[in-house]
Amino acid sequence: MAVVTSEPVSIWALGGPLLEGPIWVGREQALWFTDIKRHRIYRLDPVSGERREWAAPDQVGFVLPIAGGGFVAGLKTGLSRFDPADGGFTPILSPEPDKPGNRLNDATVDAAGRLWFGSMDDAEQGATGTVYRYDGKDCVATTPLVSITNGPAISPDGRTLYHVDTLGGVIHAATLGEDGSLSDPRVFARIEDGQGFPDGPVCDAEGCLWIGLYAGGAVRRYSPKGELLETVRFPVSAITKIAFGGDDLKTVYATTAAKHLDEAGRAAEPQAGDLFRFTVDVPGVAVPEARI
Repeated sequence: MAVVTSEPVSIWALGGPLLEGPIWVGREQALWFTDIKRHRIYRLDPVSGERREWAAPDQVGFVLPIAGGGFVAGLKTGLSRFDPADGGFTPILSPEPDKPGNRLNDATVDAAGRLWFGSMDDAEQGATGTVYRYDGKDCVATTPLVSITNGPAISPDGRTLYHVDTLGGVIHAATLGEDGSLSDPRVFARIEDGQGFPDGPVCDAEGCLWIGLYAGGAVRRYSPKGELLETVRFPVSAITKIAFGGDDLKTVYATTAAKHLDEAGRAAEPQAGDLFRFTVDVPGVAVPEARI
């Protein structure tokens, strides 16, 4: 049964090279996201219509709310605390000081408030990226090395963690223990050749996994068993990630990219790099605040 109830439409014409990391912040009822290549953080209040942006000191893959206030930002060199009040960034840790060619890319938070985030080769070639777990004290690599990590995403019951090997075209799953351990690693789904590359994943309230397709012009919804249930087509080719927002978490926001397009491609996709929105009748799941 189809759950999408409206077509994706552009709501913020940014034309960004690489919009990423959309997250609905419940305490503000606002959407936050980034433009990695422009070093920008954005905030949209859909009720008032207010739009704000901040400059980051480097490439920024994600911002996630911290319990007690402020945000954790994933910069090229590591994690920093971001304060929207003054736009300041305070370094927290650098997980890969020996990998200057890497950057941080995507993240989520589990029910215990632990931060899960991935790194990647900024040149998108070498297998140097992994997914880390950070609890405020220890930062631990948890997955095999790949070139581009995306996600992770966590199932509503907190028992499954999904992470993506983008260039490999594979969505992986693992059992997530209460202590943050991962076991039973397995392939959840593979993207067929020519259908794009799996990008950011996120779960809905039924435990289905939504995945953006970079160079695939679509977002897909998979059942918890890895069955393809629905495909949402976009008027642009690169969809990086979605977030569920609004009072009922049934408004879907999607970030897109334009950096892969040449001049002719930009002319053919004038909305590439915009923020999009559509609606669904199955809500998303609120992402917890990080306790770090």
